Amino acid sequence: MPAAAYTDEGWFRRERELLMRPLWQFVAPGMLLNKHHAFVRRKVCGVDVVVQNFNGELRAFDNLCLHRQNPIQQQPQGVRPLVCGYHGWGYASEGDVNNIPFHDEAYRFPAQERDCLRLRRFAVARIGSLVFVNLSEKPMPIEAQFSPAALDMLRAASEQFDDEVLIARLETRFNWKLAYENLRDSLHPRYVHPRTLYQQVKFKAHMDEAAIADARTYHAQGSLDEEAHLARLRSFSGGGLNEPLVKMPHFSWHENVERFGTDDWYLNWLLFPNLHIASGSGGYSFIIEHHQPISAGRTDLLVYYVTARKKRRYPTSAAVLMAHLEGAEGVLREDIDIMEQVQSGLQLDAPRANLGDFEFANMAIERWYMDVMDGRHAL
Repeated sequence: MPAAAYTDEGWFRRERELLMRPLWQFVAPGMLLNKHHAFVRRKVCGVDVVVQNFNGELRAFDNLCLHRQNPIQQQPQGVRPLVCGYHGWGYASEGDVNNIPFHDEAYRFPAQERDCLRLRRFAVARIGSLVFVNLSEKPMPIEAQFSPAALDMLRAASEQFDDEVLIARLETRFNWKLAYENLRDSLHPRYVHPRTLYQQVKFKAHMDEAAIADARTYHAQGSLDEEAHLARLRSFSGGGLNEPLVKMPHFSWHENVERFGTDDWYLNWLLFPNLHIASGSGGYSFIIEHHQPISAGRTDLLVYYVTARKKRRYPTSAAVLMAHLEGAEGVLREDIDIMEQVQSGLQLDAPRANLGDFEFANMAIERWYMDVMDGRHAL
């Protein structure tokens, strides 16, 4: 792809409209939204979105009060009614205004006008313990974006997540697409993570000759029609067993959780466009990485650390999550450093990348993405 796809703000704005808005976007793990009045606030395609729990039902709205456009929820997540802190306007589960303090004395909206006061609402989908939103006026079925196998896999893995979550936010200076390209690159760990991740998992390039041939043909020809275009999109998400662990770590807290699976492997799930879930402990703990596009050259990385579901409460659970964060952050920083280096070299006249056969997944995504951006296929 041209360097402008990673650096140009005009390209980024067009990408947001053509690609990101029509797609289902991950917003948060559902463990943050399990209580009445629990909420998460996230920027999705430049829109301030709040997802709120109303007695067990999740709703997503524009997080702007209809009175003076003040953000209704101010924190990234919490437990609080959907009430604006500026003048106390409250909102019900359909986004309608259900309380305006001093209405009859001060506002005096006609009844018909007040009945029309309603927050813009967005579609919500919950797959296991993962929550997605879609900003499109006519959202595609989530099954059009993720295959049945991918949805079943997401549901099975995420339902094993524990309710206790540790959250970290990292501001990075690279385009979000560099992240999915990096995550689908099996050769870089030996060079970028030689003293960290590669000591635990010996990643190899798996040369699937049929998949390579298919990707090369697709890269040259593209999709024949919209149905084939969507089918290709569904092929970009999946995962499970990745590589065997060199040495399976064992800790005393493992006895307190219900492990996901029984394989002493690195578990790796990639969800297009910008979600990554992994377990470097063979299913005892998980990291959820969400790469949020902020601008052409900036991506916010929201990272959630969880263990497998507890069998019983134990006093060191918070310390276990903190140790998980400390161990994973070194690997994340190594990836961030290399992606920021790549971003710094992407001047407008930079030569295009030359992909090898082992990068057949990125080869196919590149063609699919350019078909959307060039208007050959729409979502």
